Parts: sequence; structure tokens; C-alpha cells
Amino acid sequence: MSGITYKKAGVNIDEGERLVNLIKPIARAASRPEVMAGIGGFGALFSLNLKKYKNPVLVSSTDGVGTKLKIAFMLNRHDTVGIDLVAMGVNDVLVSGAEPLFFLDYFATGKLNAKDAAAVIKGIAKGCKEAECALVGGETAEMPGFYKDGEYDLAGFVVGIVEKDKIIDGSGIKPGDKIIGLASSGLHSNGYSLARKVIFDKLKLNAKSKPAGFKKNIGEELLTPTRIYVKTIKALQKDFSLKGIAHITGGGLIENIPRILPDKCKAVIAKKRWKMPAIFKFIQEGGKIAEKEMLRTFNCGIGMVIIVSKKDSDRVVRKLKTLKEKAFLIGEIEKRNGKEEQVSII
Repeated sequence: MSGITYKKAGVNIDEGERLVNLIKPIARAASRPEVMAGIGGFGALFSLNLKKYKNPVLVSSTDGVGTKLKIAFMLNRHDTVGIDLVAMGVNDVLVSGAEPLFFLDYFATGKLNAKDAAAVIKGIAKGCKEAECALVGGETAEMPGFYKDGEYDLAGFVVGIVEKDKIIDGSGIKPGDKIIGLASSGLHSNGYSLARKVIFDKLKLNAKSKPAGFKKNIGEELLTPTRIYVKTIKALQKDFSLKGIAHITGGGLIENIPRILPDKCKAVIAKKRWKMPAIFKFIQEGGKIAEKEMLRTFNCGIGMVIIVSKKDSDRVVRKLKTLKEKAFLIGEIEKRNGKEEQVSII
């Protein structure tokens, strides 16, 4: 009897098994001693060393890569978006002062291509190694008819840990504290719907166009992976008290910094303190985008903000330079009166 099979319905279990075999060595390269089982089980086992902590708090986050994936599809390049996926999660738990422990991914597509999926997961593993966390597992979903041919979506999940008395929550921020910005590598993983609207719809470029002044084509420029700040922040925590950290994602400086400020404080930032990378100027000029719209959509060159006391600020900047980090003293905290905006960019 020759009836309909799962494969004829569009789901190739053999291709899924091929992917599992491809990614097992990739995942092993992004591990930690606490990982108790490899890829392939129903659940990941992670042994928490409670002797290392007095009062541990787990910190979790989930995120995706958004329409930046459209650029990967255009270039048929899939080895960098996994880094973005990890970065968006680990940078979020990092702002609480947490050390990322382990990461899981969700990869969904209409028709599974094991080679392309393995390239994505290779990027995820690379991001995990950079973040010093383990890739402990994930899920691959093949859903015929749900996605366009050659396209997929990604989600990531990270768990970190921090001592309760070392949580960084911004509660100690006060007027006079200094604001330090860490350079981004570009758009990171936010604002791509607007960027694509300008570059591909309004300017009529394609992913392989190379605008004047750019060393790479526009697609490669847009695919530049999101920075992972884990090693930098962990190094600073050894020597300094960090009062607040903000990951500059969707909403930019304007909407992300207030998430860590006490009600009676505002951040005053001088935009002349850092140079906005060319890709942002290109998008702004090409789309005739207002400055405020740029600042609340993109990171505009600042991927992470750290708030420290005035007495520590110069030493923190010097330490960041020894870490090969591009860092800028971009502003300070002032007293907020009434219903003033919590971020002023001058």
C-alpha cells in the first residue's frame, strides 16, 4: 500500500537527523563543565555549583533577530545571524550583573535545509563561546507552507546567574554619576524594518550594492553581527561598582536608559561625544529621517551604556581602553524635575 507519508506532506525526518549529526560537534565546542548531557535528549541537564554562591538568583531572557534575517536570505549567508541571536539574549541578562550560563535556540522553517541550518547553529555556538555560556540544546521545527521557501525564523533563550546582593538594578544611581557608552558594531539587531525600507525601497539598492565610502557591500554591512559585551562587563565588575547598565536595543538611547533610572534622575547625553558610524548617517540621509526618530529607533553607535560614580569614571574609561573597547564618556546624571523626560540628548 502506497499512501501519503510525512515526507510527502513536506516534513523530512531524515534531513532533521542529518542536522542533529551536523550540530553535535558544534555544540560540544560551546560547552561548560556544568553541562551534564549533550545535544539530542528531551531536556538539557545543567548542574549548578551552589558552593560558588551564597544566595543565587537566576536571570532569564528570550529574543530573536527580527527582520535582519531578510538580509541573510538576500545574500544566502547564514553563519552570522546566530551570533546576533545569542548577543540579544546574553546582553540583556548581563545588565543585571548576571553571568550567562546556558543558551537554547528555536529554528523554524518551511523546508529544512540541514546545511543552512547548521551554518546558523555554527554562529550560535560561536556567540555562546564569546559569551562564555553553553549551548545546551534547542528545537528545529519544519512547518511546510508556513514560511516562504528558503526562509526561517529564530528565537533564543538564555539563563544567567547573579548573587542577590550583587544585582545591578540602577537603584543607586544619583545626580553627578557619569554615563559611559560602549561602541556598537553597527545596527546590531534593531531597526531593520526602517533600514530596509530606506535602502531597498526608497534608494532602490540591492544587497550587493556598494555605496560610496563603504568598504563592504550594503548587505554585508547590515549583516555585521551584534556585539557581545560579556567579557568586558565581567572584567569591569572585578574592579568597579557598576551602578547601572542598559542594553541599547529597540527604542535606542531615548527609551532604554530610563529603564534603569530612578524616577528623580534624568540622563543628559552629549551626542558630540562620539562619532555616529557611517551606516546610520547613510540611512538617515537616504530616508530624510528626523534625528529624534533615529535616536529612538537605532543605537546610533552606542550598544551598551554603563553608569558609574564620578570618582570612578576616568578609571573605568581607561580600563575599557586596555580591554580594546571603544568607550566614550557621553554624559551624566542630573536631578529630574517633575515630569521632565528622563533622557535629554543635546
